[in-house]
Amino acid sequence: MTTNVKKGQLLANRYQLLELVGKGSMGEVYQANDILLGGVSVAVKFLSQAVLNQTKRDRFQREATICALLGETSVHIVRVKDYGLNEREIPFYVMEYLQGESLRAIIKPQPLPLPRFLNLSRQICLGLQCAHQGILINGNLSPIIHRDIKPSNILILQDQTLGELAKILDFGIAQLESDIIKPRSFMGTPAYCSPEQMAGKDLDNRSDIYSLGVMMFEMLTGEKPIKAQVNSLPAWQKAHQTQIPSFESITSDLKLPKLQDLVMSCLAKSPSDRPESVTEILRELVSLEKKIVAQQPSQHEDAIITQPPPTTAQKIKFTQAFDEIFWATSWPKDKPQAEIVFPHILHNNQQSFATLWVMFPQEEIKKRLLSTRYNQFLFLVSPHPMILWITTLYTREHGARWLPCYLDLKTSLGHKITRLLAETGRYQILLFALEQPSRCSQVLTATIAPAQCKLLESWANMSNTTFSISDGQMSKKLLKQELDKLKPKILMKLSATQTESPRDISG
Repeated sequence: MTTNVKKGQLLANRYQLLELVGKGSMGEVYQANDILLGGVSVAVKFLSQAVLNQTKRDRFQREATICALLGETSVHIVRVKDYGLNEREIPFYVMEYLQGESLRAIIKPQPLPLPRFLNLSRQICLGLQCAHQGILINGNLSPIIHRDIKPSNILILQDQTLGELAKILDFGIAQLESDIIKPRSFMGTPAYCSPEQMAGKDLDNRSDIYSLGVMMFEMLTGEKPIKAQVNSLPAWQKAHQTQIPSFESITSDLKLPKLQDLVMSCLAKSPSDRPESVTEILRELVSLEKKIVAQQPSQHEDAIITQPPPTTAQKIKFTQAFDEIFWATSWPKDKPQAEIVFPHILHNNQQSFATLWVMFPQEEIKKRLLSTRYNQFLFLVSPHPMILWITTLYTREHGARWLPCYLDLKTSLGHKITRLLAETGRYQILLFALEQPSRCSQVLTATIAPAQCKLLESWANMSNTTFSISDGQMSKKLLKQELDKLKPKILMKLSATQTESPRDISG
């Protein structure tokens, strides 16, 4: 099996292929750098030449379409960003590059502790719920059945905002609920398939619910609930139709009858005896999680803290600078008194500070004082080296206030601020009221994740040896387009992490 793809190739004038990271019967997956966005890592999946018939092409393109649409709606589904053909007319699609561990690898040594089980199961259900609710195809809402829910198709990664994050992968054999499946056209993994899927019957969302039940049973016990005498399709079909699973025969440690009943209801032989939707399962899981987590806090509760707390000496140093500089500033005379955002460097005798100056009406400032603060940076090396500095102030009540600004790396200010952000890992947001611009009204502090600091440093270095072939307007336009694509995903993260207290998040 080959795709005739080589390491180092530049794909679509944008994706620099680095190394092969996965291979299967249907194709290969490469890690690549998206040079349009400053070398951000992506994954590129190619369809194998060995299966380059029209049916497989159509299925491959539909897989990309399904993941692209679902990934924009749920953070628990792998996100596809691009689709195309290479110079040999081999189809490919580009997805987010995820570094994590499969659920299969996690539960292989031992079953999951109950709080972790509830947390991950809830996230998987949220992804499945999104798929079952459907996507718009030709103006019609089409529910998606995954048909291959199993631990190896669930990736668990560490996310800076959500802590431990579960993502559903591989929609390669996903089916629109309206599709007509020919009898005996079995596709899937026998150990996790519903009886009706094994028999080649028409499927609905309850087939995925059965597979989810098999997986949840395994997450809790370390054992599969159904076991075939031999590894053959007839043996597995008989096992799913006749075997009655039991928690008691495997473990006596699980003392939650409601949870056992929930999993067993998912494993019912007849679809009509299972929960009608993943939403029902979610309600039970959330209820159980609230009770359990209240007594036994999850080890991942503090995973959203992006940086260690400052030392006492750092706090004193920062507080002194804070008192001396930030509150004493006034709105520059060369800037219009309007709702604008711009970057600026402030200095005192010992230190320089990267700051973001913002003008709002006084009422808007009041709304944002207890907001969650999010930041992220996007980079474009060509046609002109430019960074889009994204800051978002978010509250559940008032939504998001976007504060984007550009750092031109061919200017002294842009270059200095970029290096300052990389070195300090923080910046201040100075809020000025339209009604009284003579003095800074409020100051918010935002921290930058270490990974983003490293990127900022590398971008600043790269700009020293990069030539510009335009005045920067095209780079700004392309970066803005990328921000528009990112906004739904950022809002999902912010919505998922919003609490009663202000929080600082770096993308």
